Amino acid sequence: MAKEGIDEILTSQYDIVLNGFEIGGGSIRNHEPEALRRVFEIMGLSEDDINEKFGHMFEAFSFGAPPHGGIAFGLDRLVAILCGEKNIREVIAFPKTGDGRDLMMGAPSPVPDKALNDVHIQVKK
Repeated sequence: MAKEGIDEILTSQYDIVLNGFEIGGGSIRNHEPEALRRVFEIMGLSEDDINEKFGHMFEAFSFGAPPHGGIAFGLDRLVAILCGEKNIREVIAFPKTGDGRDLMMGAPSPVPDKALNDVHIQVKK
C-alpha cells in the first residue's frame, strides 16, 4: 500500500552493472532538511519520533550541507560472477547469518569489562 506523496520523491541513484548483474551502487544523500523530514513523515514517523531519533541531523543540516553521496563496489558480487555462482553467500569471505551473527568467529560477543573500562564505556541493561 503506497503512502500519500511517496510517488513524488525524486532521488539520484546509480548502479554499476556487469553483464546484467549489479556489482555496485550508490546515491546522492538527502541533504535538504524539509525534504528529509517529509520522507520520515511519509514513512509514518511522528514529529516527536523524528526529533528524538534524527534531531541531531536536522541541527547539523541547519548549518548547511552540500550535496554529498557515495558509491560501494561489491567485490563479493564480482567474485560470484567470475566463479559462476548464483548466490554470493558461496563466495563471501566472512559469511554472516540473516541476523548478522558470524558463526565462525562467534561474533558479536560480549566485550570484556576491562576493554569497556579502558574506553570509559558502560553497558546498561
